[in-house]
Amino acid sequence: MNQPVNISAPKTSQKYLRQYELVELVKKYDPSANAALLNKAYVYSVQAHGKQLRHSGDPYYAHPIEVAGIVASLKLDIATVCTALLHDVLEDTDATVTDLADEFTPEIAELVDGVTKLGQVEMSRPNLSRERAQAENFQKFILAVSKDVRVLLVKLCDRLHNMRTLQYHPKQASRERIARETLEIFAPLARRIGVDKICSELEDLSFRHINPAGYESIERRLKDWRESQGEAISQVFTALKNTLNDAGLNVRVYGREKRAYAIWRKLERQNISFDDVADIYAFRIIVETHAECYQTLGVLHDVFRAVPSRFRDFISVPKPNGYQSLHTTIRTDENRRVEIQIRTERMEDVANRGVAAHWAYKDESYAYDPARAQASGGDPLKRIRPLIEMMEQSGDADEFLDHVKLEMFTDQVFTFTPKGDLIALPRGASPIDFAYAVHTEVGDTCIGAIVNGRDVPLRTQLTNGDVVKIIRGGVAEPQPGWESIVITGRARQALRRLTREGESEEFRRIGETLALHAFKRQGKNIDSAVLTDALKRLDISDETTLYETLGRGELSMVAFMEAVFPFRNEVEADGGVEGLDIIDDGSVSLYVKGNGLNPGRGLHLAPCCSPIAGDRIVGLQSPGRGILIHTIDCDELATEEERIENWIDLTWRRAVEHAASIGRMLLTIENVPGALADVTKIIGESKANVTNIKMTHRSPTFFDMTIDVEVRDTRHMMSIIAALRASSYVVKVNRSRALPAHTKA
Repeated sequence: MNQPVNISAPKTSQKYLRQYELVELVKKYDPSANAALLNKAYVYSVQAHGKQLRHSGDPYYAHPIEVAGIVASLKLDIATVCTALLHDVLEDTDATVTDLADEFTPEIAELVDGVTKLGQVEMSRPNLSRERAQAENFQKFILAVSKDVRVLLVKLCDRLHNMRTLQYHPKQASRERIARETLEIFAPLARRIGVDKICSELEDLSFRHINPAGYESIERRLKDWRESQGEAISQVFTALKNTLNDAGLNVRVYGREKRAYAIWRKLERQNISFDDVADIYAFRIIVETHAECYQTLGVLHDVFRAVPSRFRDFISVPKPNGYQSLHTTIRTDENRRVEIQIRTERMEDVANRGVAAHWAYKDESYAYDPARAQASGGDPLKRIRPLIEMMEQSGDADEFLDHVKLEMFTDQVFTFTPKGDLIALPRGASPIDFAYAVHTEVGDTCIGAIVNGRDVPLRTQLTNGDVVKIIRGGVAEPQPGWESIVITGRARQALRRLTREGESEEFRRIGETLALHAFKRQGKNIDSAVLTDALKRLDISDETTLYETLGRGELSMVAFMEAVFPFRNEVEADGGVEGLDIIDDGSVSLYVKGNGLNPGRGLHLAPCCSPIAGDRIVGLQSPGRGILIHTIDCDELATEEERIENWIDLTWRRAVEHAASIGRMLLTIENVPGALADVTKIIGESKANVTNIKMTHRSPTFFDMTIDVEVRDTRHMMSIIAALRASSYVVKVNRSRALPAHTKA
């Protein structure tokens, strides 16, 4: 493990890479590197930053030089190393992008500009305007790194060096803020593209500043553990090495100690003690070929006892960031559990450097090698693309940032399409999340799912290895409650986008229907010229906006009519809309003259009276919400008599086959065995489905309860009530006017 930074250390001079040392470091992996260009960038950075100093008292140019050294340790191309040297000159000096393009290359200038534009991604939120700026800044961050991953790699190296020297920052509050930003944004981004060597160090450095007491506690326990387990570790190492050598395998074996933050996170998540952490120390076995990975596994399982359920094959099914390895846990003769990871040298390189491992020397040039990336399990950059889709679909920058944090922090499950393509999802994801992970259009038209060959509800939580087939319909339309089912930011953003688009269209249709009827009552047809004048009077830009505003109830019918017919002597204000058809189609979908409207958008079933198909109903315009549908005898209507202009006459359209609404019944039944069974049997024989049962009162002789059932219409509801009244167990049953809580609009 890296030695911890002394947070309280005094300011001191720091050694940094000399010019020739940086050139030699790059030349080791890229013999074709342009040393003159690298030297020029080094000197330019030193001269540009001049006498600027850091909090540590070191010259400022020591920072970009050290960042360049970290970039070189990832073995990136010379343009990226030069970018690291120059990454602060645009922000801190008078140099321009044009200057850099003239002095170096357009590619370097563009990369430096990209890093500069990322700015600071701050997660602390002292006030609303600051919060908004930070969230929007992160959107720009994601967009910039998606264009060229080298921008992200340089930014990660920049953040790593800043974290290594964070103890010199004079303000504790700033240290904690920067550390939290790092833990919540930069470390997960590093893991997302597979750069574990940076991710792990960022996590530990952040942990020290956010929770120094917790960090010191883990470090003390680790020190004691090393002293007590040192001899045992040496024995296990020798046993593994000898066992594999005796089997004729030429392997490299080394140990890896779990880092402080990783241990802390495990203690938090699994609610265990330090002594219960089984993988504090693990062994990595490096072999030459894929076949030898499995051969090594076979030898170990033959000689030692394998721990059940502790085997994972990430070679056959790589992680989305390209990580490949075999994981297993064995027990030694002393009954000691030992975690082992088996991989090739190439897999080891990808595990440590992630996307950076796909830069290679080929055809006398050194650059990103797509074929090399594909051979290691696919394109690691695809892990960033879902963030771009979330950003494009987001209506709110803060919402986007919250979804991204959720998506990057959640443990994963690995699922498959019927063709065998891997889809990684956060733990707890549903088939709807899966559908949106495949493609936005697939999610938009999802109506069902088949998991492992069986139909399952869309609320089903997926598990590792599930094969998921999405059943699609022809209409992009989210169903009520879907947003409470999904957990991925990508799915939530898409559903909210659909809802926003659907709401606008539905309110527009409602508004247009209201306007048409208003003109009809005046004996006129809608005239564009008349509407144009009305738009001017109302200060509304176009007809679409007018109809939407009218449909939302933000523009009353009185105001609309006054704007359209300003010289009328009397404003007719009953607002009735003859023939405004409504239909309930199984998901309580509502329609206006045959055009689809969804519950919770333009039309809402009022919770005070729970209307179902067949009830006489009336609509009340509610500013900002649209239309609330009440039964004609609802007590709420009495309070709205003075606002008669907001009333809308509604009628149910003839119910279609399989239509269903939720109705509630209040029952009193005898407290005897078989009574409840008889009640549910009667409901079932009436071809209704029970959705909820709640006991409200119990005595030695009777039960009072509410039962929610799916019914076609009021006639269906009353037939069920009549059948229940015929039961010898039922003392009393009536329909309730209160809308079931789980179905409230």
